[in-house]
Amino acid sequence: MRSTVPGWALLSSAAAPVLLIGGWTLAAGLQPGGFDSTASTISALAAHGATDRWVMTAALAGVGICHAVTARGLSPAALPGRIVLALGGVATVLVAAFPLPVTGSSPQHAVAASAAFGALAVWPAFAWRRDGRGPRALRPAVSLAAAAVLLGLVAWFAVALGTGRAGLAERVAAGAQALWPLAVVLSCRSALADRGCCR
Repeated sequence: MRSTVPGWALLSSAAAPVLLIGGWTLAAGLQPGGFDSTASTISALAAHGATDRWVMTAALAGVGICHAVTARGLSPAALPGRIVLALGGVATVLVAAFPLPVTGSSPQHAVAASAAFGALAVWPAFAWRRDGRGPRALRPAVSLAAAAVLLGLVAWFAVALGTGRAGLAERVAAGAQALWPLAVVLSCRSALADRGCCR
């Protein structure tokens, strides 16, 4: 396998968790009255009525773009997985484009958020290499285990909705989803470097 993961895909995969975690940290700090990140969701930071909502909106849009760029450069992964990862990125941009209203929810936001969480949880299950060789992160057992863990974290978030732990569960799930593409890229580059063909 001589396909390489280009440096720009490494940059995009590294930028996604930085944007997401940095975005929610900065945005939460800008909220008045001691915003509770354990209870309140990430989307609340980009909702209409949030203070400086542009911070989380820009972060979500950036994360989505990063996922789409990473999918484009992740040539060692199977094409279906790359497509699902890119769709997760597009859905994340739509989460930013359809913010929560001041109170309640909106169908557009709910659909976009569900699509983003779903796609970013299952993409590893479609990305593994059929030949069973290659980077460790793209081997069947690892890819399927990653998808199972990510789906489990999304399920935890779904169960936690409406409780005082929804924000915590969402941040753990979203953070893991943002970090897995980086782990795959690093695994691919490491494997290719070991074979002397990483450029």
